[in-house]
Amino acid sequence: MQFNTNHAGTNSSPWINGIFSITAAVTLALFLGFAATTARAAECENPDSLTFAMIPTEESVAELELYQPVTKRMEKLTGKKIEFFMPTSYASVVEGLLSKFVDVAVLGPYTYVIANGKDDSIEVFATYAKKPGYLQEEGPGYRGVLISKKGSKFTTIESLKGSTLGLTDPGSTSGNLLPRVVFSKVIGMDLDNYFGKVAYTGSHELSSVAVVKGQVDAAFVASHRFDNVVAKGEASLEGVNILWKSDPIPQDPFVYRNTLCDDIKANIRETFLGLKDDPAAQKFLKNVKSNTFVPMKSSDYDIIRDLKKAKDDRKKNSG
Repeated sequence: MQFNTNHAGTNSSPWINGIFSITAAVTLALFLGFAATTARAAECENPDSLTFAMIPTEESVAELELYQPVTKRMEKLTGKKIEFFMPTSYASVVEGLLSKFVDVAVLGPYTYVIANGKDDSIEVFATYAKKPGYLQEEGPGYRGVLISKKGSKFTTIESLKGSTLGLTDPGSTSGNLLPRVVFSKVIGMDLDNYFGKVAYTGSHELSSVAVVKGQVDAAFVASHRFDNVVAKGEASLEGVNILWKSDPIPQDPFVYRNTLCDDIKANIRETFLGLKDDPAAQKFLKNVKSNTFVPMKSSDYDIIRDLKKAKDDRKKNSG
Protein backbone atom coordinates (compact mmCIF):
# COMPACT_ATOMS: atom_id res chain seq x y z
CA MET A 1 0.00 0.00 0.00
CA GLN A 2 1.31 3.44 -0.93
CA PHE A 3 0.70 6.43 1.29
CA ASN A 4 0.30 9.98 -0.07
CA THR A 5 3.00 12.04 1.59
CA ASN A 6 1.21 15.35 0.80
CA HIS A 7 -0.85 16.58 3.78
CA ALA A 8 -4.29 17.93 3.09
CA GLY A 9 -3.34 21.48 4.12
CA THR A 10 -0.46 21.72 1.70
CA ASN A 11 -2.69 21.14 -1.33
CA SER A 12 -5.32 23.74 -0.39
CA SER A 13 -6.30 26.21 -3.06
CA PRO A 14 -4.63 29.66 -3.05
CA TRP A 15 -7.83 31.48 -2.07
CA ILE A 16 -8.26 29.21 0.99
CA ASN A 17 -4.64 29.85 1.97
CA GLY A 18 -5.28 33.55 1.47
CA ILE A 19 -8.28 33.50 3.77
CA PHE A 20 -6.24 31.73 6.44
CA SER A 21 -3.43 34.29 6.03
CA ILE A 22 -5.79 37.27 6.28
CA THR A 23 -7.58 35.77 9.27
CA ALA A 24 -4.27 35.12 11.01
CA ALA A 25 -3.06 38.65 10.28
CA VAL A 26 -6.25 40.23 11.60
CA THR A 27 -6.18 38.04 14.69
CA LEU A 28 -2.54 38.93 15.31
CA ALA A 29 -3.24 42.65 14.83
CA LEU A 30 -6.17 42.53 17.22
CA PHE A 31 -4.10 40.64 19.74
CA LEU A 32 -1.20 43.07 19.48
CA GLY A 33 -3.56 46.05 19.72
CA PHE A 34 -5.19 44.59 22.80
CA ALA A 35 -1.79 43.83 24.29
CA ALA A 36 -0.58 47.37 23.61
CA THR A 37 -3.72 48.88 25.17
CA THR A 38 -3.37 46.61 28.17
CA ALA A 39 0.29 47.54 28.50
CA ARG A 40 -0.51 51.26 28.38
CA ALA A 41 -3.24 50.78 30.96
CA ALA A 42 -0.83 48.87 33.15
CA GLU A 43 1.79 51.61 32.80
CA CYS A 44 -0.40 54.43 34.13
CA GLU A 45 -1.44 54.66 37.76
CA ASN A 46 -5.09 54.48 38.76
CA PRO A 47 -5.18 54.62 42.56
CA ASP A 48 -8.37 54.37 44.61
CA SER A 49 -7.58 57.71 46.29
CA LEU A 50 -5.41 60.75 45.61
CA THR A 51 -3.27 62.51 48.20
CA PHE A 52 -3.02 66.30 47.94
CA ALA A 53 -0.29 68.28 49.73
CA MET A 54 0.93 71.85 49.88
CA ILE A 55 4.02 73.65 51.09
CA PRO A 56 3.59 74.65 54.75
CA THR A 57 2.50 78.14 55.73
CA GLU A 58 1.75 79.79 59.04
CA GLU A 59 -1.93 79.18 58.33
CA SER A 60 -1.84 75.57 57.09
CA VAL A 61 -4.77 74.54 59.29
CA ALA A 62 -6.90 77.45 58.06
CA GLU A 63 -5.90 76.71 54.46
CA LEU A 64 -7.01 73.09 54.91
CA GLU A 65 -10.55 74.38 55.45
CA LEU A 66 -10.31 76.83 52.53
CA TYR A 67 -9.11 74.05 50.22
CA GLN A 68 -12.20 71.93 50.95
CA PRO A 69 -14.20 73.21 47.94
CA VAL A 70 -11.18 72.39 45.77
CA THR A 71 -10.70 68.89 47.14
CA LYS A 72 -14.46 68.22 46.89
CA ARG A 73 -14.41 69.38 43.28
CA MET A 74 -11.42 67.16 42.57
CA GLU A 75 -13.19 64.25 44.25
CA LYS A 76 -16.27 64.77 42.07
CA LEU A 77 -14.35 65.13 38.79
CA THR A 78 -11.86 62.31 39.32
CA GLY A 79 -14.20 59.94 41.15
CA LYS A 80 -11.42 59.43 43.72
CA LYS A 81 -11.32 59.97 47.46
CA ILE A 82 -9.01 62.92 48.21
CA GLU A 83 -6.69 62.73 51.21
CA PHE A 84 -5.04 65.92 52.49
CA PHE A 85 -1.41 65.73 53.65
CA MET A 86 -0.10 68.54 55.87
CA PRO A 87 3.71 68.49 55.77
CA THR A 88 6.18 70.21 58.10
CA SER A 89 8.61 71.44 55.44
CA TYR A 90 9.06 72.00 51.71
CA ALA A 91 11.31 68.94 51.61
CA SER A 92 8.64 66.67 53.06
CA VAL A 93 6.26 67.53 50.21
CA VAL A 94 8.95 66.60 47.68
CA GLU A 95 9.70 63.36 49.50
CA GLY A 96 5.99 62.55 49.42
CA LEU A 97 5.91 63.03 45.64
CA LEU A 98 9.10 61.05 45.07
CA SER A 99 7.83 58.14 47.17
CA LYS A 100 4.47 58.26 45.32
CA PHE A 101 2.67 58.91 48.59
CA VAL A 102 1.59 62.34 47.30
CA ASP A 103 -0.17 62.60 43.93
CA VAL A 104 -1.05 66.30 43.65
CA ALA A 105 0.73 69.19 45.35
CA VAL A 106 1.42 72.90 45.57
CA LEU A 107 5.15 73.66 45.58
CA GLY A 108 7.33 76.73 45.65
CA PRO A 109 9.04 77.44 42.28
CA TYR A 110 12.50 76.49 43.60
CA THR A 111 11.15 73.38 45.29
CA TYR A 112 9.47 72.38 42.03
CA VAL A 113 12.72 72.71 40.07
CA ILE A 114 14.52 70.55 42.64
CA ALA A 115 11.75 67.94 42.63
CA ASN A 116 11.45 67.89 38.82
CA GLY A 117 15.23 67.55 38.55
CA LYS A 118 15.09 64.46 40.75
CA ASP A 119 12.09 62.95 38.98
CA ASP A 120 10.64 64.42 35.78
CA SER A 121 7.34 62.65 36.43
CA ILE A 122 6.62 65.52 38.84
CA GLU A 123 4.97 67.88 36.36
CA VAL A 124 3.54 71.39 36.72
CA PHE A 125 0.11 71.97 35.17
CA ALA A 126 -1.21 75.29 36.55
CA THR A 127 -0.82 78.27 38.85
CA TYR A 128 -3.01 81.16 39.88
CA ALA A 129 -3.06 84.62 38.32
CA LYS A 130 -2.95 87.06 41.22
CA LYS A 131 -5.04 90.16 41.68
CA PRO A 132 -3.07 93.34 42.41
CA GLY A 133 -2.51 93.86 46.15
CA TYR A 134 -0.31 95.88 48.52
CA LEU A 135 2.99 94.60 47.15
CA GLN A 136 1.62 92.03 44.71
CA GLU A 137 1.21 92.88 41.04
CA GLU A 138 -1.50 91.41 38.81
CA GLY A 139 -0.71 88.19 36.94
CA PRO A 140 0.89 84.74 37.41
CA GLY A 141 4.09 86.16 38.89
CA TYR A 142 5.40 87.68 42.12
CA ARG A 143 8.55 89.34 43.43
CA GLY A 144 11.02 88.73 46.21
CA VAL A 145 11.16 91.86 48.37
CA LEU A 146 13.68 92.95 51.01
CA ILE A 147 11.94 94.81 53.84
CA SER A 148 12.99 96.51 57.07
CA LYS A 149 10.96 98.19 59.82
CA LYS A 150 9.92 101.79 59.21
CA GLY A 151 11.53 104.06 61.76
CA SER A 152 14.57 101.83 62.20
CA LYS A 153 18.08 102.82 61.14
CA PHE A 154 17.93 100.23 58.34
CA THR A 155 16.84 102.45 55.47
CA THR A 156 19.35 101.42 52.81
CA ILE A 157 21.08 98.25 51.68
CA GLU A 158 24.38 99.69 52.91
CA SER A 159 22.95 100.25 56.40
CA LEU A 160 22.16 96.52 56.67
CA LYS A 161 25.80 95.45 56.78
CA GLY A 162 26.36 93.46 59.98
CA SER A 163 22.61 93.28 60.77
CA THR A 164 20.33 90.28 61.33
CA LEU A 165 18.63 88.95 58.21
CA GLY A 166 15.57 86.72 58.09
CA LEU A 167 15.19 84.08 55.38
CA THR A 168 12.24 81.68 55.16
CA ASP A 169 13.17 78.09 54.27
CA PRO A 170 16.12 76.52 52.40
CA GLY A 171 13.63 75.35 49.75
CA SER A 172 12.09 78.80 49.21
CA THR A 173 12.61 80.73 45.97
CA SER A 174 12.18 84.32 47.06
CA GLY A 175 13.02 83.57 50.69
CA ASN A 176 16.37 81.88 50.04
CA LEU A 177 17.37 81.19 46.43
CA LEU A 178 16.97 84.72 45.03
CA PRO A 179 18.72 86.38 47.98
CA ARG A 180 21.68 84.01 47.77
CA VAL A 181 22.05 84.19 43.98
CA VAL A 182 20.73 87.55 42.78
CA PHE A 183 20.98 89.82 45.82
CA SER A 184 24.50 88.60 46.63
CA LYS A 185 25.54 90.16 43.31
CA VAL A 186 24.07 93.48 44.47
CA ILE A 187 26.18 93.48 47.64
CA GLY A 188 29.17 91.82 45.97
CA MET A 189 29.49 88.95 48.45
CA ASP A 190 27.68 86.07 50.10
CA LEU A 191 24.85 86.91 52.50
CA ASP A 192 26.62 85.21 55.40
CA ASN A 193 29.61 87.52 54.95
CA TYR A 194 27.57 90.72 54.56
CA PHE A 195 25.07 90.22 57.38
CA GLY A 196 26.01 89.66 60.99
CA LYS A 197 23.52 86.82 61.32
CA VAL A 198 21.28 84.95 58.87
CA ALA A 199 18.35 82.99 60.33
CA TYR A 200 15.52 80.90 58.87
CA THR A 201 12.10 81.82 60.26
CA GLY A 202 10.08 79.01 58.67
CA SER A 203 7.69 81.04 56.48
CA HIS A 204 7.22 84.35 54.66
CA GLU A 205 4.49 85.30 57.12
CA LEU A 206 6.78 84.72 60.10
CA SER A 207 9.56 86.69 58.41
CA SER A 208 7.20 89.64 57.85
CA VAL A 209 6.04 89.62 61.46
CA ALA A 210 9.64 89.25 62.71
CA VAL A 211 10.57 92.48 60.90
CA VAL A 212 7.58 94.36 62.30
CA LYS A 213 8.34 93.15 65.83
CA GLY A 214 12.04 93.92 65.53
CA GLN A 215 13.09 90.28 65.91
CA VAL A 216 15.15 90.58 62.71
CA ASP A 217 16.47 93.77 61.14
CA ALA A 218 15.40 92.86 57.60
CA ALA A 219 13.90 89.94 55.71
CA PHE A 220 13.26 88.68 52.20
CA VAL A 221 9.58 87.92 51.64
CA ALA A 222 7.36 87.08 48.69
CA SER A 223 5.14 89.99 47.65
CA HIS A 224 1.92 87.95 47.82
CA ARG A 225 2.83 86.39 51.17
CA PHE A 226 3.46 89.82 52.65
CA ASP A 227 0.01 90.85 51.44
CA ASN A 228 -1.47 88.02 53.51
CA VAL A 229 0.09 89.46 56.66
CA VAL A 230 -1.22 92.94 55.83
CA ALA A 231 -4.70 91.50 55.25
CA LYS A 232 -4.61 89.99 58.76
CA GLY A 233 -3.63 93.34 60.27
CA GLU A 234 -0.23 92.13 61.48
CA ALA A 235 1.73 94.48 59.22
CA SER A 236 1.18 97.39 56.88
CA LEU A 237 2.84 98.65 53.74
CA GLU A 238 3.40 101.99 55.49
CA GLY A 239 5.14 100.21 58.37
CA VAL A 240 8.05 98.86 56.32
CA ASN A 241 10.83 100.11 54.10
CA ILE A 242 11.11 98.47 50.68
CA LEU A 243 14.86 98.21 50.12
CA TRP A 244 14.97 95.93 47.07
CA LYS A 245 12.70 94.02 44.66
CA SER A 246 13.53 91.12 42.36
CA ASP A 247 12.38 90.63 38.79
CA PRO A 248 9.04 88.74 38.49
CA ILE A 249 9.03 85.05 39.44
CA PRO A 250 6.37 82.54 38.29
CA GLN A 251 3.81 81.78 40.99
CA ASP A 252 3.67 78.59 43.04
CA PRO A 253 3.33 75.61 40.68
CA PHE A 254 0.49 73.14 41.11
CA VAL A 255 1.87 69.74 40.17
CA TYR A 256 0.90 66.12 39.78
CA ARG A 257 2.75 62.91 39.06
CA ASN A 258 2.39 62.42 35.30
CA THR A 259 2.43 58.64 35.76
CA LEU A 260 -1.25 58.93 36.72
CA CYS A 261 -3.68 57.86 33.99
CA ASP A 262 -4.53 60.53 31.42
CA ASP A 263 -8.19 60.89 32.41
CA ILE A 264 -7.19 61.46 36.04
CA LYS A 265 -4.67 64.14 35.06
CA ALA A 266 -7.21 65.84 32.80
CA ASN A 267 -9.74 65.97 35.64
CA ILE A 268 -7.13 67.30 38.08
CA ARG A 269 -6.31 70.08 35.62
CA GLU A 270 -9.98 70.86 35.16
CA THR A 271 -10.39 70.97 38.95
CA PHE A 272 -8.20 74.09 39.06
CA LEU A 273 -8.62 75.65 35.63
CA GLY A 274 -12.40 75.59 36.02
CA LEU A 275 -12.49 77.01 39.56
CA LYS A 276 -13.46 80.46 38.27
CA ASP A 277 -16.84 79.03 37.23
CA ASP A 278 -17.48 77.16 40.48
CA PRO A 279 -19.50 79.24 43.01
CA ALA A 280 -18.32 77.04 45.87
CA ALA A 281 -14.67 77.88 45.11
CA GLN A 282 -14.97 81.67 45.17
CA LYS A 283 -13.92 81.89 48.82
CA PHE A 284 -10.81 79.90 48.02
CA LEU A 285 -9.95 82.12 45.03
CA LYS A 286 -10.51 85.19 47.18
CA ASN A 287 -8.12 83.78 49.78
CA VAL A 288 -5.35 83.31 47.21
CA LYS A 289 -6.13 86.79 45.82
CA SER A 290 -6.94 85.39 42.40
CA ASN A 291 -9.77 85.34 39.87
CA THR A 292 -8.56 82.31 37.97
CA PHE A 293 -5.94 79.62 37.44
CA VAL A 294 -3.84 79.53 34.27
CA PRO A 295 -2.06 76.59 32.56
CA MET A 296 1.69 76.35 33.15
CA LYS A 297 4.43 74.16 31.71
CA SER A 298 7.84 73.14 32.94
CA SER A 299 9.74 75.59 30.71
CA ASP A 300 7.94 78.48 32.44
CA TYR A 301 10.22 77.78 35.39
CA ASP A 302 13.49 77.85 33.45
CA ILE A 303 14.31 81.17 35.14
CA ILE A 304 14.39 79.26 38.42
CA ARG A 305 16.55 76.54 36.90
CA ASP A 306 19.02 79.21 35.82
CA LEU A 307 19.07 80.61 39.36
CA LYS A 308 19.58 77.15 40.84
CA LYS A 309 22.45 76.46 38.45
CA ALA A 310 24.06 79.77 39.36
CA LYS A 311 23.70 78.95 43.07
CA ASP A 312 25.16 75.47 42.59
CA ASP A 313 28.06 76.85 40.54
CA ARG A 314 28.82 79.47 43.21
CA LYS A 315 28.81 76.81 45.89
CA LYS A 316 31.06 74.55 43.79
CA ASN A 317 33.54 77.34 43.06
CA SER A 318 33.63 78.52 46.67
CA GLY A 319 34.30 74.95 47.78
